[in-house]
Amino acid sequence: MRALVLIDFQQGFRDPRWGERNNPQAETIALRLLADWRAKGWPVFHVQHLSAEGGVFRGDAAAFLDGFGPAGTEALIQKSVNSAFIDTDLVAQLRGAAIKDLTISGLTTPHCVSTTVRMAANLGFDVDLVEDACAAFTSNADMSWKGTGIVPAQVVHDMALAHLHGEFCTIVRSTDILT
Repeated sequence: MRALVLIDFQQGFRDPRWGERNNPQAETIALRLLADWRAKGWPVFHVQHLSAEGGVFRGDAAAFLDGFGPAGTEALIQKSVNSAFIDTDLVAQLRGAAIKDLTISGLTTPHCVSTTVRMAANLGFDVDLVEDACAAFTSNADMSWKGTGIVPAQVVHDMALAHLHGEFCTIVRSTDILT
């Protein structure tokens, strides 16, 4: 049995200060994945980022987007760092349920999604990452050492996926797995 792990589908990512992003359909596709998992009765884990003092994901910004969030016995994993495995009981819950295979989707691709995927692989889980159910924002990172600045969201997303595929996970599209 494969578990679905949905990472940080939260109101805080609606804030325009994040800037441009790719995959505007990521949430819609993730909701389709969620509906499919629920219809099959397969396990679902909802990851919620709760920021420390001064962070983005506090108050209303920490709330799940409409349609997301646990229902019934679905697990809620609350974290305060990029990885859903750090200072949470996610690995214990997965191992306790004898789950070895994960399908992951979430926000954002190069941050919490990438960190969680890497750790999942290092912990021995087989991971499928649904590329069209993830998204990244344009990077305004200081790349002065390189003589450049802004990196478009699609490039950020694609590079994060390229670094993960084959070593930490298998990159899939929702059409590959939705029934």
